[in-house]
Amino acid sequence: MSIKKFRTNALTYVFGIVLSLIVFPGVKAQKDAGQDQALSTLGLEKGTKVFKTAQFQLEILNSSQTAAALKTNDAEPFDYTPGDRLNQRDKNGFYHLGDITFGIRPEGSTDWSYYSTSKNRFDVEVLQSDKPNVLAVADLGKTLPGDLPLQVLRFWEKDGENIVIRFELRNKSDKAIEIGALGIPMVFNNNFNDKSLEQAHNENVFFDPYIGKDAGYLQVLRLHGKGKVLLVVPYGNTPFEAYRPLTDDPLRSGYTYEGLYEWTVHSKSYAETAWKHAEQWNVPTSFTLKPGESQSYGVKFLLAPSVRDIEKTLAAANRPVAVGLPGYVLPMDVDGKLFLQYKGAVKNISVEPQGAIGFKEMPPSKQGWKNYVLKGKIWGRARVTVDYADGLSQTINYKVIYPEKEVVASYGKFLTTAQWYDNRNDTFGRAPSVISYDYEAKQQITQNSFVWIAGLSDEAGAGSWLGAIMKQVVIPEKEEVSKLEDFVNQTIWAGVQYSEGPEKYGVRKSLFYYEPDSMPEGTYDKNIKW
Repeated sequence: MSIKKFRTNALTYVFGIVLSLIVFPGVKAQKDAGQDQALSTLGLEKGTKVFKTAQFQLEILNSSQTAAALKTNDAEPFDYTPGDRLNQRDKNGFYHLGDITFGIRPEGSTDWSYYSTSKNRFDVEVLQSDKPNVLAVADLGKTLPGDLPLQVLRFWEKDGENIVIRFELRNKSDKAIEIGALGIPMVFNNNFNDKSLEQAHNENVFFDPYIGKDAGYLQVLRLHGKGKVLLVVPYGNTPFEAYRPLTDDPLRSGYTYEGLYEWTVHSKSYAETAWKHAEQWNVPTSFTLKPGESQSYGVKFLLAPSVRDIEKTLAAANRPVAVGLPGYVLPMDVDGKLFLQYKGAVKNISVEPQGAIGFKEMPPSKQGWKNYVLKGKIWGRARVTVDYADGLSQTINYKVIYPEKEVVASYGKFLTTAQWYDNRNDTFGRAPSVISYDYEAKQQITQNSFVWIAGLSDEAGAGSWLGAIMKQVVIPEKEEVSKLEDFVNQTIWAGVQYSEGPEKYGVRKSLFYYEPDSMPEGTYDKNIKW
């Protein structure tokens, strides 16, 4: 598709592209993807049961006992789950709140076997409980292979005014079983395919994780940022160790759907296999069940009155809270601050790599928060672990960088050298300029199927040269300023921006474009899927 003639006023363009991402039904194929023709296995026709607390309305399916809805208990309830799409997600493979995934191996084996309750739906075996806090309990064996050495029970419970989902895994074999992966899918309504901007704001959510082990939590916010915030926190011994994308869910991610993730409690098996070349946020763990032993994992759902009340709500629920200032990117010449709030005493603070960050304890704040001054010493990622006297362990990940002045200076130099594009014979008139750069490949991006990345415009293509100009406001460098003057006078004016005619001052979406019929043979890289 040619975008050569796509021209518009810059402001109109920005608003237009945002609206097109929300409204334009270009991702409809994602929703369809052949799934409507698959056999429904979720048992929607068998109805639901509804449970209420002061805060929540929980609705679970009679067939699978997975969540059909998790709503606020208000005059106008809001559903955080994709309950409006149940009839699209009623087939094998689709994850729902209430599913579980795990990877195990028997003692003496080196191979992991993986299981998920989403893969093969059957009505679960409903069990009875005489405990008043248990809302529903089921044996999930019918959704899992018959030779599985574990019994898996799922409990929906209430904890005061809050809701809990809990799993019990029992080793029913005569061999020890190592659990090297265990995850609880976090299925919330972040799918706004085919929705208008107004619909998405009113019906959908975004969710963000703090992968902080025992202090970890997931915050689920409505798209417009207003109203109550759903918080997911550990229940019992269920640390937030990793955050795994559920790429096997049949609905593909895209512009208007960012996919689903799971709260990963154990990640050792992934660290040994698919993630073995990646640096983990936390030390990967596993748990070994001896014959006849059981282990419980769960998460609790809380509600914060608003975004501003998240930390207050966590503290009231006796969860450790950390606030870093000015943030978690720590220049070596800046004294950082870390505030901790928790009822338990701090037993120990350690840093990996050792010596990467220096700590100095200060008097508590006026609000009673534990107060520390931090000094970055070794460049790179650093993991701070706070161990509390009651056994809880909290991790906080930092990125230590060189002193601010050095970072800004090296940034400007890199942009005007490694990223400086000076091919005056460029077919698309992009020289001289600061062009986009692929740091992994260590080369400039002169062609890309997302054409604007190589075309100096739009947010992706303009980011580098905009950064180079902003750098001069802070630390001007004569040689860099001279290059950028040439860029503005020769490439921006009359290139990216029209200098004359009825569209004067209008902005092109991209100088680079794909139009093979009007270009010489060999203009475009044949290895790119245009």
